[in-house]
Amino acid sequence: MAKRVKPLRAGRGRSRAGREIVPTDHDMALLAYPFDEISSKLRVTVSRRARRLALRLDPKQRVMHLVVPKRASLRLAFEFAEENRDWITDKLRTLPRPVAFKDGAVIPVFGRNRRIVVLYNSALKYTDIQLKKEEILVLTNKTDPAPRIRRFLMDEAKKRIEELAAEKATLLRRRINSIQVKDTKSRWGSCSEDGDISFSYRLIFAPAKAMDYVVAHEVAHLMHMDHSDNFWRTCENLCWDYEFGKQWMSENGYDLMRFGSL
Repeated sequence: MAKRVKPLRAGRGRSRAGREIVPTDHDMALLAYPFDEISSKLRVTVSRRARRLALRLDPKQRVMHLVVPKRASLRLAFEFAEENRDWITDKLRTLPRPVAFKDGAVIPVFGRNRRIVVLYNSALKYTDIQLKKEEILVLTNKTDPAPRIRRFLMDEAKKRIEELAAEKATLLRRRINSIQVKDTKSRWGSCSEDGDISFSYRLIFAPAKAMDYVVAHEVAHLMHMDHSDNFWRTCENLCWDYEFGKQWMSENGYDLMRFGSL
């Protein structure tokens, strides 16, 4: 698993233990360049693994990350961001509007748009959610049922993904050790050598053929732990519609991050 890098924050702060965190020379150097004037949503992230400067859009947090190799010049990083100011602004401006899990919201579930219908009743003892043909019916005693809706969608996604993965693993005569479904930040799926597979629950918002492609991709790793020609042939053979699924995720995957956002 790749090490998660954290955005640098200027100024003093405190750790959980209450000890003072003293800014490093690199932290102080950031203050010399007005990155926030390029965009208030630009986050500078120093990475030991990065080999070149890069701009990466985070549609979930709705920010742009400027990834800087550890030994790179901050002056060059600032100039790079400045040269791409218009591109940064345009990408952030054209992000699809977030869709909250609330009454009246319409979200795609398993390839069909469904309206969330919340019926509040303080006398209820628990929240009951039903997935219907045209709607998601939420009977609840919660003034904000969004966390319950999210959990319901995660459970529904896991059931569908487990079915698909089991079918494809059987075709390969391979064994899946475990499947986890989470709200991942940057990966739609991953597979370990031990057969542990993880998926993003947000695949529930994608067309069925796109979800199928991601599941096929990860299950194919049970046979090929690489992206060789043999891997891609296996992946294609496992897919309902390989070309559609791969292209849709490449062109529209970022759109899945907006659902459930405030």
